[in-house]
Amino acid sequence: MEIAYERFESADAEELVGFLSGDTWPFHGSDVVDPAEARRWIGEGRYDGRDNRAFWITVAGERAGLVRLMDLCDDTPLFDLRIRSEHRGRGLGWQALTWLTRYVFTEFPRVRRIEGTTRQDNAAMRRAFRRCGYAKEAHYRDAWPAADGTVRDAVGYAILRRDWLSGSTTVPDWNDERVLGSGGV
Repeated sequence: MEIAYERFESADAEELVGFLSGDTWPFHGSDVVDPAEARRWIGEGRYDGRDNRAFWITVAGERAGLVRLMDLCDDTPLFDLRIRSEHRGRGLGWQALTWLTRYVFTEFPRVRRIEGTTRQDNAAMRRAFRRCGYAKEAHYRDAWPAADGTVRDAVGYAILRRDWLSGSTTVPDWNDERVLGSGGV
């Protein structure tokens, strides 16, 4: 499978509107994106600007997904990853995550870590995080309202530059509260 990453350009705006509003995104803030909302996001610079960049994920010449990088002026940027429904389940997620990790750490030398958050039930993305060396760092209970009215847990992952360079994964000390003792607040 030949995968390429092409930077979003303003000339692609209407194609991006069609991409965002033409599919469902079950593990994002809203499952369906209204075209007017997508145009507003583009106009606000969410996909191209000093602090944000977006890249098309192209498979055999077809635009199959989108990587959006946010907070690139910070030392801890975030990302959003969307794969068209007909391309899901083919390994594009972990390949895009591998690419964006290398891209960010190569192009932005001051970046110390990259963060991403997903819903607890997004097993494919959680597997991609682990496969790419990201460590689970947060678990937010009842933090992600779903379109069906339920509320799900959100899970945060990150990779440190030093781990990426060494090929290792440093996990947080989940039992660090033992040093606080049993005293009250």
